[in-house]
Amino acid sequence: MNTLADLYQGFVVDLDGTLILDNSLIKGAKPTLNKLLKAGKDVIIVSNKTIETPDDYYNFFLDKGINIPREKIITSSEVLKKYLYSNFANKNFFAIGEKPFINFLDNEAVKYSEDPNNIDVVIVTLDRTFEDWKIEIAAKALKNGARFFAANIDDTCPVKRGEISDAGTIIPLLENESGRRLEKHFGKPSKFMFNEIKAKMGFKLSDYLIIGDRLQTDIRMGNIFKVDTALVRTGVKNYFEIFNDAKPTYKIESIGSLFEEVLY
Repeated sequence: MNTLADLYQGFVVDLDGTLILDNSLIKGAKPTLNKLLKAGKDVIIVSNKTIETPDDYYNFFLDKGINIPREKIITSSEVLKKYLYSNFANKNFFAIGEKPFINFLDNEAVKYSEDPNNIDVVIVTLDRTFEDWKIEIAAKALKNGARFFAANIDDTCPVKRGEISDAGTIIPLLENESGRRLEKHFGKPSKFMFNEIKAKMGFKLSDYLIIGDRLQTDIRMGNIFKVDTALVRTGVKNYFEIFNDAKPTYKIESIGSLFEEVLY
């Protein structure tokens, strides 16, 4: 019997909607991850979510009895941080985002500011604390010439009770208010995120399967960079008529299906 676990040496696995919902593991996630690791498979966990750090996720999995190496956990906030530190050292940023994200970026290299006349970069990401004043500051800064980036472009984030609004719903509001268009984003399916993933891989690209719950990001990234994909049903609701250019190699019930017989 052929299973997806047999067919691939490495797995690039989405976090929210694929492995966890809120702060709970999805059924089958723990035994599947541990079985893959025990078999010597290369497991890379990738998240567009920015309200927790890679260290937070490492400790979360360790607490659940899953020892994913810290260097194999990648978030869009980490990818963005590297870009800012390399290209905007000693500059100021403003973020429509939550405190953990702002604190993750804010240090001696780049500084957080709410003064539209003193902001060099505006960043959009998941913000459950969103208020209108944030759009006002960001729009003024963009009209003054600030750069316009997003940590991720997800329209929603899956949670146990359904889905909540994410960066993808804020970006068009800010574009309309400022007259500017988003310049770059750093989560899936961007080249910035994929390059970070490639740097962590231990095998060639054809040995990997990307697993996720979202056509817009997980599956599209695989399609762009020619990597096989598996779409799970445990996260967001996907609309194939909207993202009809994102086609998964496989459709599976959940992460636990990796050890079931492959149905082509």
